[in-house]
Amino acid sequence: MTYEFDKQYWEQRWRQSGAGGGGSMGTGAPNPYLPRETGELVPGTALDAGCGAGAEAIWLAARGWRVTAADISPAALTRAAERARVSGVSERLRWVETDLSAWNPGMRFDLVTTHYAHPAIPQLEFYDRIAGWVAPGGTLLIVGHLHDHGAAGGGHGQSQGPGHHPPAEASATAAAITARLDETAWEVLTAEECDRTVTGHAGEQAHLHDVVVRATRRHRSHRADEHGRRVGAPVT
Repeated sequence: MTYEFDKQYWEQRWRQSGAGGGGSMGTGAPNPYLPRETGELVPGTALDAGCGAGAEAIWLAARGWRVTAADISPAALTRAAERARVSGVSERLRWVETDLSAWNPGMRFDLVTTHYAHPAIPQLEFYDRIAGWVAPGGTLLIVGHLHDHGAAGGGHGQSQGPGHHPPAEASATAAAITARLDETAWEVLTAEECDRTVTGHAGEQAHLHDVVVRATRRHRSHRADEHGRRVGAPVT
């Protein structure tokens, strides 16, 4: 089965999960790599690109970050906003319904993070886009999938069941991501691939192959040459 990661796809996925048909989507704790990689940072402005039901955005807001959380699915954002209200952190969150393959936030952030987000463009192109939104001295944190195309895989860390195989463009290795981070503009602090097992609210388990990349944008960076649109060229 093939599909496109467009608004219709994600809205259907989040509505199904809300009706009990989507496994553990959006019901768990924030991704464990987020506190590990950002727990020592001084809170400032943050963007959660592809925020889903808001677990990561809410975790950041609870620790003093002023968070813009963007997602293409109204159903996911409705759930996220309600969770934020219950958590008491709504005043530090701004929810944005948008297509991240075309949206421009119009500003840079001290932290830009994404967790298993699959937009309607190839994965590496998406990472290029969000890297351009990191302020000088800011942090980029990417948590993505390493899909095993011989097994079932899913969006936002979930198994989608037999027959659901994300396209190759939805997966990226740590080496592929860091190769696009111009060393004159970025300092790579984490670049790893690892496995972990997660358990859903109904007790179902999924084995995840993760890629984690954290990098800091240098305060002074060089523009890419006219032939190379490498991550790290200043936004003009």
